[in-house]
Amino acid sequence: MLNDLKVYVGYDAREDEAWEVCRHSIQIRSPSTQVCAIRQNQVRDLGLYNRAEDSNASTDFSLTRFLAPYLAAHDGWTIFADCDFVFTADITNCLDGLDAQKAVHVVKHIYEPHYQNKMDGKPQHAYPRKNWSSFMIFNGSHPTTKRLTPEYVNNASPADLHRFAWTNDEAEIGSLDVKWNFLVGEYPKPSQLPYAIHFTNGGPWFSEWQNVDYADIWKSERDSYKACKARGLAKDPDEMRNLAT
Repeated sequence: MLNDLKVYVGYDAREDEAWEVCRHSIQIRSPSTQVCAIRQNQVRDLGLYNRAEDSNASTDFSLTRFLAPYLAAHDGWTIFADCDFVFTADITNCLDGLDAQKAVHVVKHIYEPHYQNKMDGKPQHAYPRKNWSSFMIFNGSHPTTKRLTPEYVNNASPADLHRFAWTNDEAEIGSLDVKWNFLVGEYPKPSQLPYAIHFTNGGPWFSEWQNVDYADIWKSERDSYKACKARGLAKDPDEMRNLAT
């Protein structure tokens, strides 16, 4: 049921404001949707993640994202999104018309990055299926999705995880419209506002990324979040009991 939909958002302390705005943009349009942060320290404390620290990872949630369907622990749809998204439409709309025979649905980007560095100076890496894993809709009932156990996520190579080697082949990967993962700075700005704007190279919460496309949309959402918080209307930060139930 849509009322049981869980959305997991990757959390990195360097982008706390981005996470708050991303969560707000989801919940203001879909109040019944549960939005939980995947925080690396918390999944470590739960014994679900024990990989060595990776200094080359661009974010703390580079690999913990693949725990989302395990954490959801149900057979319905579960969404993962990077924290550098802002949503302009009800996120539950992305479930319309999904193929229940697929293990996961993503926007199947094919592009070469325009920037050598991203975010706060981290190097940009090009690889097959890049950014497919930044927004994923997992089918919890699919046997392939059930492979994403803590044991698998802790032992698979980063390349195998991000390139979807855990699926049998691309036939198990459903395709979403690019409106659900529009890469700012990588695609020309369209005439219609995307449903999910992804500041993949860096967003307005970084001083050097103030004037990117759709910065005004993100700042407006930030102001909405701050106004709700000031009035006591913003939802309290998620707790671990929500993450693992």
